[in-house]
Amino acid sequence: MDKDSKIVVVGLGYVGLPLAVALARSYDVIGFDIDAGRVDELLAGVDRTREVEPEKLRDSTLTYSADTSDISGASIYIVTVPTPVAANNQPDLGAVRGASKMVGEILQKEAIVVYESTVYPGITEDVCGPILEQASGLTCGKDFFLGYSPERINPGDREHTVDRITKVVAGQTPDVADLLCEMYSAVTSGGVFRAADIKTAEAAKVIENAQRDINIAFVNEVATIFHKMGISIHDVLEAAGTKWNFLNFRPGLVGGHCIGVDPFYLAHAAVAVGHHPEIVLAGRRINDAMGPYVAECIASELAQQGRGAGARVLVLGLTFKENVPDLRNSRVIDIITALQGRGFQVEVHDAFADAEEARHEYDVDLLASLDDASDYQCVVGAVAHDVYANFGADEFARLLDDNGVIADVKGMWRGCDLPVNYRRWQL
Repeated sequence: MDKDSKIVVVGLGYVGLPLAVALARSYDVIGFDIDAGRVDELLAGVDRTREVEPEKLRDSTLTYSADTSDISGASIYIVTVPTPVAANNQPDLGAVRGASKMVGEILQKEAIVVYESTVYPGITEDVCGPILEQASGLTCGKDFFLGYSPERINPGDREHTVDRITKVVAGQTPDVADLLCEMYSAVTSGGVFRAADIKTAEAAKVIENAQRDINIAFVNEVATIFHKMGISIHDVLEAAGTKWNFLNFRPGLVGGHCIGVDPFYLAHAAVAVGHHPEIVLAGRRINDAMGPYVAECIASELAQQGRGAGARVLVLGLTFKENVPDLRNSRVIDIITALQGRGFQVEVHDAFADAEEARHEYDVDLLASLDDASDYQCVVGAVAHDVYANFGADEFARLLDDNGVIADVKGMWRGCDLPVNYRRWQL
């Protein structure tokens, strides 16, 4: 591959920005985003996702643009836009379709368009290809070519970064696959795996997170069973984990941009070919039910303290996982909404989340700090940010009134000794 070839990464979110920075170490790369505000932030050296360290952002040769005229004539376009689900849990391909149309309008002959967005088998060739053809007036597979390399970004994970993981790569032709393998090999020390074809690579991605979703659903279901028996799921998992082949999955809320979404893409594809996906959808139902179940348990604990509607509840954490600012598809909102529906006064604090984004996405006004927080009847540990996991008796004494309830969704306070007047609940 020519080192002077221009590469454009379309979409500079959690997936696109780290990829673009990694590619820029070896190639001429432009990072494109339709959000001019996002581009301005990056030009100022600020990454709100915190996926790229400030010094790496500052030292990168990556250039940025929100103007499509700056990205015409590229050799390779890599599309990394979101693929969420709609309110009815059906795939929302709006961003992928829009990005395809935009790229098609500036596409030139011999260019390659690679998709990293999570989709179900067939989307790259059967949906995106025709959109590119119509917008460009070119013929797919003759004038321009397609590729697919599924993203494997895990927000907040500093070990499995894009420059260390194995990249699955597929091309429309053997020559395209060769070129893309060469390009991605320059990005990662983890090597590349050449998939049989584009549909195979799409299928591999969509089952990676569906598998995790199903495993977590099993643990969530047995957590519910054992909780009703008065047995701690965490104690059970510690004991079972001594077996050499036991899988270490933990109970909790399942949200985020992948695990809580990808199974619906697989289910949609299954229905389209006449198969009803029982296990995949059962896992989704179990995991989506965890928020309301947790709220029901908290309400029961408060009722045993003689506290019902009007009780003040502090929820700690709103992001979909610990130590990241990512609010996408967070299921903590299910706990909040269910508690509010029972008449509780719920306030929320998050050490990482952006207050404006929380208000926009969930209509939640985050507390600016916990400095003046006190006299709650319940504290809910919803997300195991380090700052919360390190709480001890002193913090709870300051936040709670007498006989308060400590609801530990993540099991992060299991080793914390509490005054006898506090009531502890955990999954």
